[in-house]
Amino acid sequence: MEIKYRLNKRTTDTVEKNGVTYLEYNIFKDFSIKTAVSTRLGGVSKGYVGTMNMSTSRGDDPLCVQNNHKLFADAVGYHGERLVMSDQIHETFILRVNEEDAGGMVIKRGVDGLMTNVKKLPLMTFYADCTPLMFYDKENEVIAMAHSGWRGTVEQIGKICIERMTEEYGTRPENTYVAIGPNICQDCYEVDEPLLKAFKESFGSAAFEWFKPSAREDHYLLDLSKACKYTLMQTGILEEHIAEPDLCTCCNPEFLFSHRASGAKRGNLSVVMEIS
Repeated sequence: MEIKYRLNKRTTDTVEKNGVTYLEYNIFKDFSIKTAVSTRLGGVSKGYVGTMNMSTSRGDDPLCVQNNHKLFADAVGYHGERLVMSDQIHETFILRVNEEDAGGMVIKRGVDGLMTNVKKLPLMTFYADCTPLMFYDKENEVIAMAHSGWRGTVEQIGKICIERMTEEYGTRPENTYVAIGPNICQDCYEVDEPLLKAFKESFGSAAFEWFKPSAREDHYLLDLSKACKYTLMQTGILEEHIAEPDLCTCCNPEFLFSHRASGAKRGNLSVVMEIS
């Protein structure tokens, strides 16, 4: 399958195991953690959620979703029987997950980010154009992830995640590594004037760098990745510790689920992280 819109070939590796295709992030390769982003390939779901849909919220057969989770866990090698997942609402709450939370496909409601320092406790969040942010604090061996759609990006969820990691674990930004996962690229993400104003109110003049005019009047093309990177660097995370995305979900609808490309008829991708 041809993959389009590749920005930085050094960012990710495409891995195929037992028929399951997923993405790994090279920035984490020297650490004792597992990180992976699922693709559409290698599952058992049918129709518009086919084949590797990871969510029960998209109209899929729950048994297919369960089978997909097992296939994904077996391929990546994380402890699926201890998985903790988020049920995202486009807010900024980051939940600390502990040993007592471990369980088969435990769902935490109203959560847009997860973090833990517990080994062999996998965390999972879900996407289909929004931006995945994956964090690793190498000093304190902490993992975290945050779901950054446009609302989360306006509210600077990346900053909030680092602040929560600092509060709970003593994380220092300069010792933290972050991967910005596959999301909708600027050329595909048209937004309106009120959204532009929301970004200007949150970020000031810096926001102008992330917008360019669209063909439609009073509409703009937004670069969510640049906005997320700006937020991360403002916390003190080093630029060389940030891996930028190299795949657009909307440009690759046969490889990755995209809400916009599918007209909302789609499954969900997942991001998983686990401390080994």
